[in-house]
Amino acid sequence: MARYRGAKCRLCRRERTKLFLKGERCYTDTCSMERKPTPPGIHGQGRFKQSEYGMQLREKQKVRRIYGVLEKQFRTYFKMADRKKGVTGEHLLSFLERRLDNVIYRMGFSRSRDEARQMVTHGHFQVNARKVRTPSFLVKVGDEVVLKEKSRKMDRVLDAIETVKRREIPEWLEPDLPNFKGTVTEFPRRENITMEIQEKLIVELYSK
Repeated sequence: MARYRGAKCRLCRRERTKLFLKGERCYTDTCSMERKPTPPGIHGQGRFKQSEYGMQLREKQKVRRIYGVLEKQFRTYFKMADRKKGVTGEHLLSFLERRLDNVIYRMGFSRSRDEARQMVTHGHFQVNARKVRTPSFLVKVGDEVVLKEKSRKMDRVLDAIETVKRREIPEWLEPDLPNFKGTVTEFPRRENITMEIQEKLIVELYSK
């Protein structure tokens, strides 16, 4: 499976905002955005005027990097959202939020989406009592996500549960952290997504 293997902090600096790709480090003073918030490269500190297309592209890249999705898969999500009735941008974010790796991160069982993705592919989680190894699996209302009993003593899981208070658990999820499980109570709504995302720019980009 293709994935980005470079420096994660470089992505945050390129988008000029924290994408929270490295778990706890993003909340400390050692975060690269705290120490050097300028874009990477020799021209990072220069002033430049961004075009309309540039703003649309950067917004799309930012969202892709937040959720750890490659271009082809992101475009597939957009096509799925575009076919649905309603606001395309909101449907797009809803699909991304419903990914299993994101749900595990949102519930507090992992410190980052990358870590959640790895745990899913290694078979640590079950959905409705069935093992799921696909990070892009889309959860539905009523689905129960459970961490396997043999995996409940992993340090990474215990550390994530201890530090989950730093993050806001969305209302559409109902985690039961002491029992290492959680339930999807409703589909995510736009107001549940508190990150600074301008989905209209992404829709404009793909609508050209």
